[in-house]
Amino acid sequence: MRRIQIIATLLLFVTVTACEADNGMGPQSPVMDEAAQLDLIKDAVNELPAGDISQEVIDGLILMREEEKLARDVYQHFYDLYSTNVFRNIARSEARHMSAIKTLLDKYGIADPVTDDTRGVFTDPHMTDLYSQLTTAGEKSLLDAMIVGATIEDLDIKDLMELSEDVEAEDILMVYRNLTKGSRNHMRAFHSQIERNNGSYTPQYISQELYDDIISSPRERGRA
Repeated sequence: MRRIQIIATLLLFVTVTACEADNGMGPQSPVMDEAAQLDLIKDAVNELPAGDISQEVIDGLILMREEEKLARDVYQHFYDLYSTNVFRNIARSEARHMSAIKTLLDKYGIADPVTDDTRGVFTDPHMTDLYSQLTTAGEKSLLDAMIVGATIEDLDIKDLMELSEDVEAEDILMVYRNLTKGSRNHMRAFHSQIERNNGSYTPQYISQELYDDIISSPRERGRA
């Protein structure tokens, strides 16, 4: 899968960027608790009429279900390794993102690719390989792990923006918009942590202009 293959090529970038900085641990940045908001979104999804969706849109939902699980699993691994709250908080957020996508899968009668919720287990073997590669890259240092996190959110934003272009169904668009907002907040949190650890991150998927707009603006609240 093209999106999965692209991110794997960035592991060298993660290593090189992290090696240019110290590994000091700064204070944790808070991550907005979005549980109540996503509960409201899931209620709204069920109230909206189902739209006509193409196989391409179905494939996108399946991709995002496992991509959000990938992010959750990687961040859970890093929290176990570093006990850094940003990973715990964002992993919980990714679990809520998974749940929002699951609501759409159920509504449209799409088989859930997450048949085993065990960490690091995926239906798509490329996701399994990527989980191993990303966790290995982030095990080198806390800064490496933060850069892996920023890279995941970078890709997530790009994928969600691209997938949204092919969607007309309002319920799916609503979920994608709110997941994109969540990923922007995650990017802000990782950017802050990378700077506190004397590192830097250059966006690999979204434009530099969009990245600068995201990190220079405050955390977003409310429904997107």
